[in-house]
Amino acid sequence: MSLESVRAFFAANAPDIAIIETASSSSTVTLAAEAHRVEPAQIAKTICLRVGDRIMLIVASGMARLDNRKFKDTFGGKGRMLDAEEVLAVTSHPVGGVCPFGLPAPLPIYCDMSLKQFDEVVPAAGSTNSAVRIPTERLAEITRAEWVDVCQ
Repeated sequence: MSLESVRAFFAANAPDIAIIETASSSSTVTLAAEAHRVEPAQIAKTICLRVGDRIMLIVASGMARLDNRKFKDTFGGKGRMLDAEEVLAVTSHPVGGVCPFGLPAPLPIYCDMSLKQFDEVVPAAGSTNSAVRIPTERLAEITRAEWVDVCQ
């Protein structure tokens, strides 16, 4: 179901971007980097967080870590990761396949500056064995993401 919502998203917004499905899992940064033959930092991981009543997605380099001070300064509070059930409920994607595409309802999406070191990144595509290769700026553009600096 989740993969289908991502397919529909790309059909409507970027039909030239192909979803890549792998035989093995790409549900972690390490597995995804191996499956797509890129360095782990080039994987664009999507983190689902809550700040008070606000839920948001942060897309960051696979090797970046949230910086609590930067995050709090940017969003006015401490970010708390959602659990797997909450993530599935708000994104329709399982943990390991979470991405900013094909969401059931709009969520604020932020791309961390850690992604800017790459011309192309590889985010998941709604399942634990799917991804896309996409130019970094285009990822931000088609998801209407705002650029932030919240990682180390």
